[in-house]
Amino acid sequence: MLRVSILLCLLSPTLFCYGASNQSEEWWRDTFIYQIYPRSFKDSNGDGIGDLNGITSKLEHLADIGVSALWISPIYKSPMVDFGYDIANFTDIDPVFGNFTDFAKLVAKAKTLGVKVLLDFVPNHSSDKHPWFLKSIQKIKPYDEYYIWKDAKMLNGTRRPPNNWLSIFQGSAWQWNDQRKQYYLHQFAVGQPDLNYRNPALCEEMKNVLRFWLRLGLDGFRIDTIPNLVEDNRFLDEPRLPNTGLPDTDPNTLQHIYTVDQNETYDVLKTWREVLDETKGTKKLFLTEAYTDLQHLVKFYKYGSNIPFNFMFMGDLNNRSSTVDFKRAMDKYLNAIPPGETPNWVVGNHDQNRISWRFGVRRSDWLSMIAAVLPGVGVIYNGDEIGMENRPLSYAETVDPAGCNAGPNRYTLYSRDPARTPFQWDNTTSAGFSTSNKTWLPVNSNYKTLNLQAQKRVLNSHYNIFKKLVQLKKNPIVKEGSTEIIIVQSVLGVVRRLPGRNPIVLLLSLNIGNTVTDVSAWMNIPDRMTVYAADAGSGITPGSSVNLTRFNIPGSASIIFV
Repeated sequence: MLRVSILLCLLSPTLFCYGASNQSEEWWRDTFIYQIYPRSFKDSNGDGIGDLNGITSKLEHLADIGVSALWISPIYKSPMVDFGYDIANFTDIDPVFGNFTDFAKLVAKAKTLGVKVLLDFVPNHSSDKHPWFLKSIQKIKPYDEYYIWKDAKMLNGTRRPPNNWLSIFQGSAWQWNDQRKQYYLHQFAVGQPDLNYRNPALCEEMKNVLRFWLRLGLDGFRIDTIPNLVEDNRFLDEPRLPNTGLPDTDPNTLQHIYTVDQNETYDVLKTWREVLDETKGTKKLFLTEAYTDLQHLVKFYKYGSNIPFNFMFMGDLNNRSSTVDFKRAMDKYLNAIPPGETPNWVVGNHDQNRISWRFGVRRSDWLSMIAAVLPGVGVIYNGDEIGMENRPLSYAETVDPAGCNAGPNRYTLYSRDPARTPFQWDNTTSAGFSTSNKTWLPVNSNYKTLNLQAQKRVLNSHYNIFKKLVQLKKNPIVKEGSTEIIIVQSVLGVVRRLPGRNPIVLLLSLNIGNTVTDVSAWMNIPDRMTVYAADAGSGITPGSSVNLTRFNIPGSASIIFV
């Protein structure tokens, strides 16, 4: 069967063949991975902030929906300037989340439930409260070169930053330190100084961080913002983009040719891959976060990333995209995947607006359906499985530094808080997230009706649809079949085929109104097929047999046939 599938791939550029892999130890293939933002998942002690014991208490939910692994955003000791992404100790747990006993219980329980555990690895920077940085300020060796320090430029007797680089969180990427009498680089918040990967001692420190957590039973890591890891060592000004209409402090005014995607970054990743491969037992997983172009993205495979995140649903595609836009992006991506490697489809994360905000409430199940039917790994964010929605916040309610730094007139463009509100478990106090009425971010007021408990009672809810999608990933046709992406009168179609079997078919309507067409002829599929899953708003009943020679496709519908 595999030979036939490969032949089909060679004959048509629209076919992608994932095929059966001889890398059977890669447990993540054809599964869903579930991201937990710990502050917002479940509060176990009533302080309004999620924690490790809260996660442990809800692990049955992850086992129930069938995901292969949970990835936990940072739990390290931190001043919480960027809510855990500013790390004061890479090998300690912040008390707000718990302690190592709590962590051990979480890992042990997850493993008994058959769920792997991944942790965020945040290597680009530390907190300015980290002991390394405090010693670096004092020029104590070897810490004196653990960070990027540069002398000031003097202009007419006035001190200026070394160059025009801008922080992702607005303003200069350089901060003056009066004690050391130099500027340090921070590509994110002022309290997040960038680490210096041209320093061998620092490189060894970070490898030891990986080893520390691997010894505690982790199954892998998600690497945060890896393109920013190494900067061009000439420290040249970055070119300014013309006519952006943005303030000079906005990083989108510059073309970032010296601060991201440097060749040395891949070399560092390769050394980390070697550390993971030292570990005996189950093969360890690297997920890498890189908002970059396709050429740089697929290069991460070669240097040790198993899943370089595919963010097409957060950048290239949105609710204004056409069917052609979807097809072109998907084909281009699948055609670029190196032979034998795993594609992936990131549905949502803690840095982006909720699916319903990006594509519309009516289309909340779209991306999960795409991730289920297309080859490879699906990555979802806590709340995606129940269709959680953004909770708009006032500037006074905003706590995210990306939003706060943008100011009251522009904060909504940058704040990530609306997608980080607490998980909606039920309709009790604070949506069952906490016993406290005051939570670190407000609970969305729609929790009375939009919650997990309510959806468990509805046959075609987001939750029950998602459970079926996770099971679909295990189907041999999804695991081994060829892939063809087809446009049918502004309807996007995906067909997965294996010789001798009925195909699996996905239809996504980008039309507002209904579309009546001969889907069978357009897609070369059987005249009649059974509905495996359909979004709740489509009005189509799962399990029903449908005549596809003249099929009425509802506007904005997402339907899977088997």
